[in-house]
Amino acid sequence: MNKYVTFGEIMLRLKSPSNERLFQSPSLEATFGGGEGNVAVSLSRFGEEAHFITALPDNDLGMHCTEEIRKHGVLTDGVKYVKDSRLGIYYLETGSCQRPSKVVYDRAYSAFSETTGYDFDEVMKGATWFHISGISPAVSQIAADESLRAMKAAKAAGATVSIDLNYRKKLWKYGKDTVTVMRELTRYADVIIANEEDIQKCLGIASDSDVTSGELDVSSYEKLADEVKKQFSNVSTVAITLRESQSANHNDWSAVISGKTGFYHSKKYEIKNIVDRVGGGDSFSAGIIYGLTHYENEETALNFAVAASALKHTIPGDFNLTSLSEVESLMGGDGSGRVQR
Repeated sequence: MNKYVTFGEIMLRLKSPSNERLFQSPSLEATFGGGEGNVAVSLSRFGEEAHFITALPDNDLGMHCTEEIRKHGVLTDGVKYVKDSRLGIYYLETGSCQRPSKVVYDRAYSAFSETTGYDFDEVMKGATWFHISGISPAVSQIAADESLRAMKAAKAAGATVSIDLNYRKKLWKYGKDTVTVMRELTRYADVIIANEEDIQKCLGIASDSDVTSGELDVSSYEKLADEVKKQFSNVSTVAITLRESQSANHNDWSAVISGKTGFYHSKKYEIKNIVDRVGGGDSFSAGIIYGLTHYENEETALNFAVAASALKHTIPGDFNLTSLSEVESLMGGDGSGRVQR
């Protein structure tokens, strides 16, 4: 069995019911979620050994958060518990039709944003793969420094390192230039996962494609991936997601990969009546990580990742509560949605 390690912040997720506006009714749905934690949950549910490194408050919220991720089989030996600290929060309002979804962050001074001293070397022992996202270094200078330290420890341990660039404009507030920070981190990565906007905002590499047009030109992404590899000789693989938004709950979803054997475009899924797209990118990242370590063919790995992410769009919450067999079934062409008896 492979050993996967992820590092990042997990938060309390407070969502308005169904498609209501925030506080339209006096209730919010409380769950937990966050990029790297979501990836760890997916990998664990695929039957893999997944370790999640983070910092949580040493109180009931931290305890319940730990219980939730352990419920899905994720190992929490790398979690630090911090007294007199807080759990980051994000508020989610799910859009519909022409009204987009909205996220409000409340994560300043969280345990994760202010914690140092993780024992990365210990948790990385025997690791096959380490994953992080561009959200972690956006939270604070401390989190950025720890992110870099984690990536260096993973490389020293011989693990493959992936980073989902995941640009979040609302988070880069502590005074450092996004491109400067992210280009330094990317020098320790083997695999890049992103969309075209992430690559432009995090690496300063522009794409010819118009992200707002609703129609994406696949041919331009091979050129974009080639430029990333040209500027970062350490990167062997670039996976780029292609989301064509017809409305908030109707998207076309596919991806491309520029790997060690060539450039491939996945099957495209038309996803109507989206239940919850938050965590869709994380489920794609988990799929790429699993696929590249279990399938010899990079095109197969890509199609596994896209199928996993398509299924996530049908599930409420941050976590992709699907099994390996369900993803492989959809990848194999069974997308009818018929009742299984």
